[in-house]
Amino acid sequence: MATEIATLGGGCFWCLEAVFQDMKGVESVVSGYTGGHVDNPTYETVSQGTTGHAEVVNITFDPDVIAYGDILRIFFMMHDPTTPNRQGNDIGPQYRSAVFYHTPEQKRIVHEVMSEMAGVWSSPIVTQVEAFTKFYPAEDYHQNFYKDNPEQGYCIFVIEPKVSQFRRLFSERLKA
Repeated sequence: MATEIATLGGGCFWCLEAVFQDMKGVESVVSGYTGGHVDNPTYETVSQGTTGHAEVVNITFDPDVIAYGDILRIFFMMHDPTTPNRQGNDIGPQYRSAVFYHTPEQKRIVHEVMSEMAGVWSSPIVTQVEAFTKFYPAEDYHQNFYKDNPEQGYCIFVIEPKVSQFRRLFSERLKA
């Protein structure tokens, strides 16, 4: 089985990680950082908003089970792609909406899906489309955050509503 990688930034990486971990065809989801100008960034440096990195998830998926375009459609429904450098109370360039494409084909599909999704939102989509360069995995305590900390306040009030929305809107995409 040949897999592909999607690298997506939609605010806090914990939210996207929690949604995509439960999706059919997804082999793994790793929270981390990309798009910046500093080697080996840490959560502390990225949180300052000066490294240029975005909080992202690296999603390894089976394109025979879930198409890249479908991953993007779900991505655009699971965060607000119309607010620059912000998702809810998370503010700064590290929380920007961004797609980091790995191939020219992914870039083409991103633009197609963004055009298609433009009508879903009342404001213009401001998602940045950037070539993927290098991915830095986040610290271990950021991985599987929602699964490991379901009683934490951020999980209850921010992540759980997104996971519930995903399960409601895309129930046919859930792993068995």
